[in-house]
Amino acid sequence: MKHLSNLVTGVLLMSGLSLAYAEQPLGCVEVTVGGYKAPDYNCLSQQMGNNPEGAVAAQKNQQAMNVPINKRPPHQLGLATPAATSTRMGNTFGTSVKPQRPAPAPATSPLLIGK
Repeated sequence: MKHLSNLVTGVLLMSGLSLAYAEQPLGCVEVTVGGYKAPDYNCLSQQMGNNPEGAVAAQKNQQAMNVPINKRPPHQLGLATPAATSTRMGNTFGTSVKPQRPAPAPATSPLLIGK
């Protein structure tokens, strides 16, 4: 009788372990229908969401995005920088208040083109 109870206990223990392993999928299944692959997005989402370090990383990313305004670079605030002003002014940067512009094209009449 003791041997039978040990056998029953072992069978119940093994069935309990098999049920525990059946609940956790080992990997996601991709199905091919008509030549197109259809991944299981629910499974992929669960795999991506169960990362305990993911919440910490998301919090650090959010903190990095919320930089105080006094610590932001000038180009993000719409302020002039020496590089942008130099590009806008051309070769007159530092020597004139008028930006460099190309010479005006000579005026031509569309009527004289065919001659």
